[in-house]
Amino acid sequence: MRIALVNDLALAREALSRAVTDGGHTIAWVAEDGREAVQRCGQDTPDLILMDLVMPEMDGAQATQEIMAKTPCPILVVTASVQGNSELVYEAMGFGALDATTTPTFGNDGEVNSASLLKKIDRIALIAGRAHHKPGYGITQMPFGSPATPFPPFLAIGASTGGPQALSIILGALPGDFPAAVGIVQHVDSEFAAGLAEWLNQRTELHVSLAQDREHPRPGHVYVSAGDRHLRMDSGGRFHYTLEPESLINRPSVDIFFKSLAYAYPKTGCAVLLTGMGRDGAEGLRALKDSGWHTIAQDKASSVVYGMPKAAAERGAAVSVLGLAHIASAIKGHFVLASGGS
Repeated sequence: MRIALVNDLALAREALSRAVTDGGHTIAWVAEDGREAVQRCGQDTPDLILMDLVMPEMDGAQATQEIMAKTPCPILVVTASVQGNSELVYEAMGFGALDATTTPTFGNDGEVNSASLLKKIDRIALIAGRAHHKPGYGITQMPFGSPATPFPPFLAIGASTGGPQALSIILGALPGDFPAAVGIVQHVDSEFAAGLAEWLNQRTELHVSLAQDREHPRPGHVYVSAGDRHLRMDSGGRFHYTLEPESLINRPSVDIFFKSLAYAYPKTGCAVLLTGMGRDGAEGLRALKDSGWHTIAQDKASSVVYGMPKAAAERGAAVSVLGLAHIASAIKGHFVLASGGS
């Protein structure tokens, strides 16, 4: 891929350049701050941008927002400390950055520690269609027994690029006495999944936490997938993490979560597929619709990247296609009607 580098530190730019070229990619251009990156991207849009966060003139979050609005392309946040810059990380992801990782460094032997960065670049190349995946990438159906325990009303949400901001808007509009449990699969690295849950927790009246393995969901609580493992709902109404199937491009996979609900959950609920690159979640949303769930896909105008919801709409998986500003009202309306309220 042609990859652009945005970083104000010369040593970091050298490490990034070495990592990119060692990985078989080429450097499209180099910018030393966010404002220059916006200008350069307008002149030459690369296949991927490696975006630093803390820079003079314009930080990486603001630069991501402007690039995604003017000349959108895949952006990977690469910063000295993901945890130390968590607020800017989630802000940048809300504007459309795909993921975040730490800046590679030089080891004592002079080699660049670039394995983590190159792994994320390869994954983005697959999602963006810049590389071909190996045979076996697909969705496997999961066998479940017949449930025998009560299940709360359930709202399932899948999101990727631009998801954090969209999630904060939806969750922020839901009341503290919301009658359903909420399960979220957001494409996010395990390194900052807990920080994302806490960031969302500060923006809603609901209680937000990471979903724990074998935990029973409760109404009024929001459960965020922990990242790097698939989240499923088992036949006992409990969350369950698994590495299988390992061949999927996205882990956690929205399709895996949605399909597990379609096959295992005895009650119909509401499912929402939000902004994101790729097609993850479209098949799962269709499975939920076929099982009687009310399904919603975000519309093109309000999506940072109209990939996942577009795939769902084309597949006929969405009962409704709505703008982000109207999704929370539709969710509340569904659960009011489902409970027989007025």
